[in-house]
Order: sequence, then structure tokens, then C-alpha cells
Amino acid sequence: MKVNAENLRLILGVKLKQLRNERGLSLSDLANKSGLSVSYLSEIEKGKKYPTPDKIIHLANAIGITFDELVSAQVTDSLDPLTTFLKSPIIKEFPFELFGIQPRDLVSLITESPNEAGAFIQTLLEIGQTYDMSVEQFLFAALRSYQKMHGNYFEELEHAAEEFSQAHKWNGKRPIPASELQRVLTAEFGCAVDEIPMSDYPELKRFRSISQSGKLFLNGKLLPTQKAFLFAREIGFSFLKLKERPTTSTWLEVSSFAEVLNNYKASYFAGALFIPKDSLLKDLREFFARPHWDGAAFLSIMRRYDATPEMFLYRLSQLIPKFFGLQEMFYLRFNHELGSKEFTLTKELNMSRVLVPHAIGLNEHYCRRWLAIEILQRVGERKKAKRGDSILVDVQRSRFIDGDAEFFVITVARPLALTENTNSSISLGFLLNENFKSAVRFWDDKAVQAIDVNETCERCALTRTQCNVRAAQPAIYRKQQTLKVREQVLQKFLKSIE
Repeated sequence: MKVNAENLRLILGVKLKQLRNERGLSLSDLANKSGLSVSYLSEIEKGKKYPTPDKIIHLANAIGITFDELVSAQVTDSLDPLTTFLKSPIIKEFPFELFGIQPRDLVSLITESPNEAGAFIQTLLEIGQTYDMSVEQFLFAALRSYQKMHGNYFEELEHAAEEFSQAHKWNGKRPIPASELQRVLTAEFGCAVDEIPMSDYPELKRFRSISQSGKLFLNGKLLPTQKAFLFAREIGFSFLKLKERPTTSTWLEVSSFAEVLNNYKASYFAGALFIPKDSLLKDLREFFARPHWDGAAFLSIMRRYDATPEMFLYRLSQLIPKFFGLQEMFYLRFNHELGSKEFTLTKELNMSRVLVPHAIGLNEHYCRRWLAIEILQRVGERKKAKRGDSILVDVQRSRFIDGDAEFFVITVARPLALTENTNSSISLGFLLNENFKSAVRFWDDKAVQAIDVNETCERCALTRTQCNVRAAQPAIYRKQQTLKVREQVLQKFLKSIE
């Protein structure tokens, strides 16, 4: 095992505590035998301090082992979970500090009950392997948790965008032209801009951008709005002084959580620069005061900022929970290739307490009744027929079959610019509670269709007669029902023999 300084401190602390306990010594006993203070010994056992060689000699003599045995990275069988824990790439990259804990806090839990901890760690590893969960998925899950902790709103990034906008007198200028953003990026931050040479590197056609050595390469097929956003994001990396960052717009691999977090910060900055908070909040208050849902008016607001559906709805997910008190919200982005029966969830953020479609660990079929999926099929049909605007917007009241939760869902769908024959839908869902009813006047618009939904087909009780879009048999539901009946019969039998 490759051992760094922090791991050495942790291993020594764990070994010392275990050896002391095995010999029935209290911290005071060991302090008397070694000549070291109780507080210093406590710091060593917690992995906070690594003693000097002369103090290690005193400790080894007090415990009755050699210097080499005490400082060795080798541990006993009962502490094998510790080495598993420290070797894990997830532990190496996971941003513990964001959640107010340190790896040593978890190490202390392991050392209290090493056998039980070993079984627990092994269980977690097996779960990860079973569901093919990668380090990247853990890191993106950590980012989502961090977003939830802050309500997906970051005042310091809002201020940074406002400061930069004011400095360049962009406050009343919306949308900001891509040419203006490119000029600032080059003149003030020394970043040259060029196109990705697709004729020489056709495999790179799905990348929106590649950044390397102070140069930004863009995909020539991008819409002007997409180019403008990438210029703004690149400005964000420089203005916010974010050093660790991904090279490409589409993730190939994740090197660290710092990359994931910095990419989020730069993108947040770009969204706030593009769609100013105060202006959008004014538009939303007026829109939410309408007596009826108006999709054309909704798209009109989006186009006022020259934003893509993804940019616009994600910006809404940052501001609406904070300023309208609608914290019970989810954001979903699905992709669908024409002719395919698969729908891929490519981005998610669930700030509600209700389990909605999620990406990790589900080899199941998402409920086809969700507006996010149903609308993708409509976009595909319109594209084939070349009818009208390829961007569609719609709303749905989604009621969970097995629960009391109901969401008001807004979905926008469109064809992707860089991926042929692939459409994307972006959805914002708000729990239909008293807060939503107070904030949104059209919450009970009779023209908005109410649909019963579930998470996946495999978990749904509806028959094919009740649901004509079922994509798979209710295998998990049937299994759960069988177990439920078995439990009821068992209880009945046990009562009969009392």
C-alpha cells in the first residue's frame, strides 16, 4: 500500500490505541510509562500528530514492542478494514471537509469495533461493485449532496457574477453577445479561441470544447448561445481563480473532486452572468402571477436571455428554491436516440424527500408516463415530420401511485446540436404543497393534465390495461407482493399456535 504522511499518522494512531487496549492500559497508564502527556497521546491516537523518533522509542518500550513494529504500516488481521479504507480511491478523493468531517473521524469508528467495521466496509464495496458504481459517480453524488446542503444557491458566486457584469457595464445588456464575451476572454485573460479541427480528429465531434495551455477550442457546430456560455464559463475559471479543472466539456474521466466542484462553480458563474438574478426574479414573479399556465410565455422569457433550455431551467433550479420557498424540487435531464427504446438519465438533482427517477444502480425501465420521457417521443415525431419549432414545452401534475406526493413538472425538450438523431428533455418538478400553491397562481389550472406515475415499470402495480405504455413486466412489484403475502400468512400461523 502506498502510504502518505496522513495515512502514516492514522495507522500509527490506530495501532497505538489497539496495543494499549490489548494490554489493559489507560491513557494515563501509558503516559506514566512513556513520559508523554495524556493530551499528546490522545492526539497521536486520533491521527493528528506523528511523534519524533525518540518519543516513538519511549512508546515502543512502554508497550513492549520494537521501534520497527510500532512504525510499520503492517497491521493485524482485525485492522485489515483500515488498510482497505485507506487504499480506496473513493476515500482518497472524497471531499470530507465539505461535510465537516475528516478521514480520521471515520478511522476512529473503525478502531472502536474493527470486526463489525470490516463487515460494513466489505458490504459497501460489494454494493458498489454490484451496481457498477465508479469513483466518478461517488464524486458527482458528493457534489449533489453539497448542492442540496446549500439549496443549490451560492451567494458568493452570485456576487462574483454581479461584480464582473458591473465592471463591464453589462447590467442592462441582455443577452451578452458571444463576440463580446470572446473579446473579454482573449483581451483580459489571454485565452486564444479556435475551432476543433474535426476533419483531422472526427472522434472529437461530441465535445463542445477542449481547453489546454491557455487556448479554448470550440466545436464549430455549436449554436451561438452555446458558444457564449462556454466563453462565460472560461471567464469564470479565470476570474474565480479556479486552478483544477477538466480539459473537456464532456467528462472523459474525473481526476479529483476539486475538478468537479470547480467546473460547477465556473458553470454557475456563467449562468448567473448570462441570466442575472434580479431580472429573472422579476420575470418569474410576473409569470407565476398568471391565472393559467402559458408555455409560449415561458419560452419567451427563456429566449429573452438567449438561453438554451438546459441553461434556463438549471438557472431556475438555483433561484426558485431560495426566493420562492420551493425547496422540495427536482431537476432531471433525459436523452433519447430516435428509434431506441432506451431513455438515459444524464443529469439529476433531487432536493425533495420523495424518490424520483435516478441514475445510479437502476437497470430498470423508467416510467413512460413521466412528461420528461413522453415529450421526447413527441419531439422526435415533429423532427421527422419537420413540423414547426423543434423546441417543445409542456407541464404535468405527476402523482405517485404508491404515495401522497404530487409534483408540478415543467419540461422543455429539443434535439441536441452535436449528437445526431438524439433529443434531450429537461424537467423541473416542484412538490405541490402549500408553499407552491401560495407562490404559483396557476397551480390548479384545469388545463394541466394530472397523470399517475411511478419510478420504474418493474416497481409498478398498474396492469397493461391500466397502462398502455408499460415497457417491462412488474417483476420487482410481484416479488414484493409475494413476500408481503408470505409475511402475512406467517404471522397468521404464529398466532394460531400461541
